[in-house]
Amino acid sequence: MKTAWGIVAVLSTGVAVTAIQGVAAWPFLDEGEKPTLAPLLNEVTPSVVNVAVASAAPTPESSENPLLNDPFFRRFFEFPDPSQPQPQQGIGSGVIVDAEEGLIVSNSHVVQGADDIVVTLTDRRQFDAELVGSDPGTDVALLRIDAQNLRAIEFGDSDQVQVGDFVIAIGNPFGLGQTATSGIVSALGRYGINAGGYEDFIQTDASINPGNSGGALIDLDGRLMGINTAILSPAGGNIGIGFAIPSNMVQEVVGQLVEFGEVRRGRVGVFIQDVTPGLARALELGVDMGALVTEIESGSPAEQAGIEVGDVVTAVNGEAVETSADLRNEIGLVRLGETVTLTLARGDETMTVDVTVGEADEPAAAEAAPEGEPQTLQKLEGAEFSDISPGDPRFEGVAGILVTSVQPGSAAWRQGLRQDDVVMAVNRTPVGSVAELTEALEAAGDTVALRVLRDGQPLFVLIQ
Repeated sequence: MKTAWGIVAVLSTGVAVTAIQGVAAWPFLDEGEKPTLAPLLNEVTPSVVNVAVASAAPTPESSENPLLNDPFFRRFFEFPDPSQPQPQQGIGSGVIVDAEEGLIVSNSHVVQGADDIVVTLTDRRQFDAELVGSDPGTDVALLRIDAQNLRAIEFGDSDQVQVGDFVIAIGNPFGLGQTATSGIVSALGRYGINAGGYEDFIQTDASINPGNSGGALIDLDGRLMGINTAILSPAGGNIGIGFAIPSNMVQEVVGQLVEFGEVRRGRVGVFIQDVTPGLARALELGVDMGALVTEIESGSPAEQAGIEVGDVVTAVNGEAVETSADLRNEIGLVRLGETVTLTLARGDETMTVDVTVGEADEPAAAEAAPEGEPQTLQKLEGAEFSDISPGDPRFEGVAGILVTSVQPGSAAWRQGLRQDDVVMAVNRTPVGSVAELTEALEAAGDTVALRVLRDGQPLFVLIQ
């Protein structure tokens, strides 16, 4: 039987006490006393709030059964009118980060589409909340309430978090009310959870369930290390794999939400992917980790700074870049007009360039598909290729060869080629026709990196 796994946004902390033998200077522990987290939680829990949201969403149009579209039938059985919006409710959590201004951090997905947001404090006071701003890219939202006698939590430095550190998750699981659970940091730098987002998640085994979204992940000094946001779960409940947005990322986003009501992201104009051992060999990169540049936008800050395709970004302002996600996160939180220093590996050379972050441009949409006589290549069995028709609007200005089809399960499929890919280069040699592609493949060694364009995004596909 197959198990359906999913990443669950934890929309919808009794105190768990952990006794640990052999730990010196357990917090708040006097001689003769038992280990407890109660004094710590007494200080911190007033900073964690419950967030209830209400919105009006139309009932989905029914159905294949014509009876359900009969108004008399619906009235008799008290079915809702599908033309009228039906109230939708959700629950989550939030963390007070500024007591004077009444600022509360939560998750973007908690408040998305909300018409009304109500915040409940630990002393049972309730307040209507204003949405200051929301950033779906990091899943951070900022609320404001008009209230006195609030207690804000202190931000910690999430860059100092280590795997194995003890942490406590506080939130509102399943709408039960405030609950605390404890565990450790299980992993750092997790990404691939929120497709298209800016991710650098802290992973923890402290129990996180639906309703914990927007709650606090704190250390044993009571400092905020992360905002709980998602769980990995086969059935919607906790299995010990939860994710929190690092506090340093939260602070950067909050600063822009306060100032602008949104996060104003720019771009430097590079397309990137992770460096792998195979790509490092095929392209003779000289490094085994970093963000590999696969394309440079014309006229972009990256082009003006002299960055080239095949360069590997290994650091931003001196901070190491190990993956493409690292670079994306770093640049995604830089304000427009600021200058960053990128460290590049170009073959055996190392260099630094200053790049000023510019405004983001919307990518142009693709239109018609090209035509051409498909051909097969022995080295890429299972794929058919054709030259791109001159002047085709979908690939205007792109020199390359279209992958017209790829047989699932074939050698080309297993290597990562897909239908509608455009092959632009073999290793570092540009190719503009099937004949040039054939010649370049024959001249290449056993390990080849094809530079392809897929859905407007350039990347390298390793062929071995």
